[in-house]
Amino acid sequence: MSSSSLVSSGVILLTVIAVAWGGTFLVRVTTGGQPVNELQRSFFRAGHAHAGVLIILGLVVRLLLLEPRVPGWARALSDGILFAAILMPAGFFLSVIGKEPERPNGLRVLIWIGAVSLVVGLLAAGIALIMAGVGP
Repeated sequence: MSSSSLVSSGVILLTVIAVAWGGTFLVRVTTGGQPVNELQRSFFRAGHAHAGVLIILGLVVRLLLLEPRVPGWARALSDGILFAAILMPAGFFLSVIGKEPERPNGLRVLIWIGAVSLVVGLLAAGIALIMAGVGP
């Protein structure tokens, strides 16, 4: 792994600390310490879960793609998984900010942009690993 990949992976891993810290906010939400409505509660839970899962998935995929037969384009496109780890949670959290929102605001588009980024990253990684496995 290159020095820049090691540094960026270390930074990504440290973001899990922020996700864990965000869990303290979620505890306040679920125990009534932070007043929110049901929509906010649901979106905050979804944002928190997506952040943690996608960060770890992105790091695991990075490790899988260290195989020398994996083309560089796949490594680059697979970072879409990590972009999704930012975009999707941001969409969940930011689309329900405010006092008693009745429905998500326009920032919910970040969830869908993140979903596309996730699919592109997973497609690239999956196809590249299959190609590396069946190729010469």
